[in-house]
Amino acid sequence: MSIPHPGHKYALERIISEARSNKNLNNIHEFYLAGPSDIVGSGRVTLYSPLITDLKEMADLAHEYKIEIDVVINPSCFGGTHLTPHGYNTILWYLNQLNNIGIDSITVAEPYIIELLNDFSMKTVVSCISMVNSPQRARFFENMGADVITLDPDINRDFKMLNAIKKSVSCDLRLMVNEGCLYKCPFRYSHFNLFSHVTTAGMKPPIFGDYYFDKCISIRVRDPEQIIKSPWIRPEDIKKYEEITPFFKITGRANTVSWIVNCMNIYCSGNYDGNLLEILDCPSELRDLYFIDNKKLEGCIDYWRDCDKLCIDCNYCKMVTNSALKVIDNERRDNKCKEES
Repeated sequence: MSIPHPGHKYALERIISEARSNKNLNNIHEFYLAGPSDIVGSGRVTLYSPLITDLKEMADLAHEYKIEIDVVINPSCFGGTHLTPHGYNTILWYLNQLNNIGIDSITVAEPYIIELLNDFSMKTVVSCISMVNSPQRARFFENMGADVITLDPDINRDFKMLNAIKKSVSCDLRLMVNEGCLYKCPFRYSHFNLFSHVTTAGMKPPIFGDYYFDKCISIRVRDPEQIIKSPWIRPEDIKKYEEITPFFKITGRANTVSWIVNCMNIYCSGNYDGNLLEILDCPSELRDLYFIDNKKLEGCIDYWRDCDKLCIDCNYCKMVTNSALKVIDNERRDNKCKEES
């Protein structure tokens, strides 16, 4: 299991401590986090920007437990700076620094940087932002030098495609389990580009809000069936994917340490009796509006794995939504807020 990490040593110490207490260390092969934002951004919101010296301390700590450290350098857009002399020299210097302090792997979306990584001992992990969703695309990235490919979550329930990709490449594959983005989201490319710029020091545009996030949430408020259609993988269903890969990634490095620990424990145990929205990276913001009974989703994966995704001819997800999703009443929501405060 690949575990998200907010970026500071306290968080890593807490996550490792919790994993030890729950006997989950053997289930964790990697922690991943973003590096210094004054060097390069990433494809997700970053709450903490560690220094290179911080990264070394965390790598040393993880290695004590035989766990690897991955640093994400996965903006979908560099604004062209990576193809300038200054940008090239900066990225090359950064990769050298990460290699020297013992970072195990780099997650990247930009093909140019994938090829730069061929000169380093660190593993190259292709980001989900590269939208690898076909055998052809997977082979392209493997030929560039990918050691691991994180597949596009949109194909998480397309077992025919997953098996075709597995047969077409020899590199490792990785699946993201709890990203709850809209299936075939029309905002995905634009949203990643926005994150790429706002997480890079010196490139931050003076935005007045996150249009894509707000729109995404509002769609699911109006049409909660879209939550069920999102290609998340339940903790209980991971075993169904073992024919594809043994490597799974929990998303959510911008969340609290407590939330990360909770998701880690649940996915490592392979069992959850509660509100699915509590463990989805997005739209966890709706967990106080909707309750999705995870246990009522048992067996759904057996239908979805053979589904042709032609929703216009199928009402299965609507039926599941009516069965498993309930609106949380105001009294229950108010009591929960009081308990959390």
